[in-house]
Amino acid sequence: MAPPERFGDRELTFLGALVDEGVDFMLVGLSAAALQGAPVVTQAVDLWFADLTRRSGLDRALRKVGGTYLPPDGNRPPMIVGEGVSVFDIVVHMDGLEGFSQERQGAVLIDLRDVGVPVLPMDRIIASMGATGREKDRLVLPVLRDALAAISGRTR
Repeated sequence: MAPPERFGDRELTFLGALVDEGVDFMLVGLSAAALQGAPVVTQAVDLWFADLTRRSGLDRALRKVGGTYLPPDGNRPPMIVGEGVSVFDIVVHMDGLEGFSQERQGAVLIDLRDVGVPVLPMDRIIASMGATGREKDRLVLPVLRDALAAISGRTR
């Protein structure tokens, strides 16, 4: 699959660096759904990490693109900032799902510029969005379910 326009050289370099550094992460949310063929758009690319307390690999990957990790502070969640990572948000919890380790076992690898990037499968994205109770998630669920049906039909 050709990398979507959302991913420029720096974003793809960052994702590749995460993989190269052995950082345990997944793309989740609508960006993950779009990579699997759902006709959706989103402004952010959500990243879910196994452990943000051990960040050496993440820090090295961020340095390769001029990014920085900002730890949580008060009401501010953890963030990554910098020109090469401005589209990425950190997710610390996924409603309606098992823990990271369990969900990571079922990740789909999507090829982005010859790097296998782990992505939360569509059915698990649907489960999470269905559990949030947020209006914006409820509105997109029919589109995601239709996309899952189409994807499932192609793989049979």
